[in-house]
Amino acid sequence: MGDLVTISSNLLYAAFIIYLVATFFFGATVGTKKQDGKSKAGTIGITLTIIGFLTQVGYFITRWIASQHAPVSNLFEFTTFFGMMMVFAFIIIYFIYRLNVIGLFTLPVALLIIAYASMFPREISPLVPSLKSHWLYIHVTTAAIGEAILAVSFAAGLIFLIRQIDQTKKSKHTFWLEFVIYAIFSTLGFVLITTAFGAMDYETKFEAPLDGQVVTMDYHLPAIAGPHDGESVSESTIGPLFETPEWMRGQEASSKFNTLLWSLLTGLVIYGIVRLILRKRVAAAIQPKLQKVSPDLIDEVSYRAVSIGFPVFTLGALIFAMIWAQEAWNRFWGWDPKEVWALITWLFYAYFLHLRLSRGWHGTKSAWLAVGGFAIIMFNLIAVNLVIAGLHSYA
Repeated sequence: MGDLVTISSNLLYAAFIIYLVATFFFGATVGTKKQDGKSKAGTIGITLTIIGFLTQVGYFITRWIASQHAPVSNLFEFTTFFGMMMVFAFIIIYFIYRLNVIGLFTLPVALLIIAYASMFPREISPLVPSLKSHWLYIHVTTAAIGEAILAVSFAAGLIFLIRQIDQTKKSKHTFWLEFVIYAIFSTLGFVLITTAFGAMDYETKFEAPLDGQVVTMDYHLPAIAGPHDGESVSESTIGPLFETPEWMRGQEASSKFNTLLWSLLTGLVIYGIVRLILRKRVAAAIQPKLQKVSPDLIDEVSYRAVSIGFPVFTLGALIFAMIWAQEAWNRFWGWDPKEVWALITWLFYAYFLHLRLSRGWHGTKSAWLAVGGFAIIMFNLIAVNLVIAGLHSYA
C-alpha cells in the first residue's frame, strides 16, 4: 500500500508539472496569427495537456487501489479530482472550438486548484459508515464533473471581459475585473505562504476559553489575529496584532481567519509587485494580446460550457445527492449548509440560462454571470467545507 501511495503522489506531481509546461506553450500562441488548433505551439500544448491528464488519471487509479474506495472522500482527494475534471472539460471544449487561449486561462486555474488541494492532509483514512455507499462514487464525482465544466465558462468569461472592457478609463467594470484577478493572486498567495511556513514546520500555540473550558489552538502561520481572550503558550510567538472577533466560534476559527488574512495580504503583495512591473492594470496589460481573439466565439464557449455543465451538476449535486440523503439519513433534504449552497449554485446557473435564452443577455452581462457563478462554486468549495460546520464538512 505504501508503494502505491508514493507512486500516486509522484504521478500527481508529474501531472502538475506537465500542466504547467503546457500552459507556457498555450501562452506562446497568444498574439500570434495562428491562435487555433493549427498553431504548432498549441498542438504541443494540447498534447502535453492530454499526457498530463492521463498521468493524473494514473494518480486517481493508484490511490483508489491503495485506499480501496473512490478517492473523493476528503478535501485533498475531492479538490484534486475537481482539478482533473476541469482539465478534462477543457480538453473536450478544445476539440470542439480549437481555441488555444482557453488553455492559457483554464490550466492555471486547474493548477491553482490542485496546488490548493496539496495544502490539506493527504493521508488515506478508512471511510466513515455514512460514506460506505456506491453513491459516494456516483454523487460526488458527477457533481465535481458538473462544477468542472462550469469552471470552463469562468475562464471563457474572464477572457471575454479582459478582451472587451474599455481599459482606457476607470469604471466599475475595470475595478471588479481587477478584483477578480486579485482574488486569483490571493489563492496563489495562500499556496505560497502555507508552503513556505509548512517547510519551516512553523507552529505556535494559544490557549483560549471556548464553551466554558480552556482549549489549545494551533497556528501554522504567525498570528496576525489571535484567539479572542487567548494567551500564547509558545516561547517565540510573533504577534498577534489583534484578536479574532468574538462571534467567530470554534476551536479552529481563529486559525482559519488568520490564514485568510495571510492569503489576502500575500495576494496583495503579489498583485502590487505585478502592477509595479507592468505599470498599469493587469487586465490592461493582457488586453492587447487578446485582440485577435473572437469575442463572439469566446461568448459562445462560455454559454456552451454552462449549457453542458448545468444538467450534469443538476444530476450529481441535487438528484443523486437527494437519493443518497434518503438512503443515509432517511430524508431527501435537510437544509444542511452544503445542501443549501448546492441549491444556491443551481438556482444561479438556472437564472443564468434564463437570462441568456429569454432576455438575450449576451456578451459582457453573460461573462460577468459566468465569473459570478464560479465565485459561488469556490465559496462552496472553500468556505462551506472549511468554515461552516455541517454533515458534509470535509474538514
